Amino acid sequence: MKIALIQMNSGDDRAANLQQVADLVGRAVAEERPDWVLLPECFDFLGGTRERKLAAAEPFPDGEAYRTVRDLAARHGVFIHAGSMLERLPGEERIGNTTVAFDRQGREVARYRKIHLFDITAPDGTEYRESASFKPGDAVVTYDCEGVTVGCSICYDMRFPFLYQALMDRGAQLIAVPAAFTLQTGKDHWEVLLRARAIETECYVAAAAQTGSFRQAGEARATYGHSLLVDPWGLVTARASDGVGIAAGRVEPARVDRVRAMIPVARHRVDMPRG
Repeated sequence: MKIALIQMNSGDDRAANLQQVADLVGRAVAEERPDWVLLPECFDFLGGTRERKLAAAEPFPDGEAYRTVRDLAARHGVFIHAGSMLERLPGEERIGNTTVAFDRQGREVARYRKIHLFDITAPDGTEYRESASFKPGDAVVTYDCEGVTVGCSICYDMRFPFLYQALMDRGAQLIAVPAAFTLQTGKDHWEVLLRARAIETECYVAAAAQTGSFRQAGEARATYGHSLLVDPWGLVTARASDGVGIAAGRVEPARVDRVRAMIPVARHRVDMPRG
């Protein structure tokens, strides 16, 4: 299966972001002929104030971002794993940080809401409080992409290996990680964590990232970029250059089978008591 990772520099202008998506997906299809395309986290709207973020959230399937990606999948005849979008949740004050996956006909085949929310203080003292705007999800989600089982995660989820083990237990061979990883944490942790999750689960891990800077409540924030594909042995087989662009690679289910036969960690695993 040929895949393409879309690396973006989104901001708080939805129209510009969606045009960037259309341009990059069109370019990826023309240049790489992928079967499956991955967009980054919050590709439709990144930054702004809390109030603007909440106002920008759209109901599914009626929102502009949802319709745009659905139509791109159908027009180009590719699966699109739509990184994450701001989803308006009925009856909720907070919104969803939500992945939707579409098949080649533009039909929704999976929906996942980010479980682990990014509430941290960065090394320079900058605070991130994702839970102020977003409601966490509570479901482990996989879907079939023409014989390849894809597992869903988003950005900060990658620090929680139990989620990735749960995806492996549900048959995942490829795990998607759309992200808007910070520059400060990314330079030390991004590749290490992604390779670790691939080695632990013996899955391909595909990570499409935001790159460059954006404005958050009037402050400049920087994202790390470096979108990449890691194989089940932990080798990086594709990597994006700096800036907005595309990385492409292949996912081979037979490679997953070979690695799992060599080191059968799923069979050897002992589930330790918790609590």
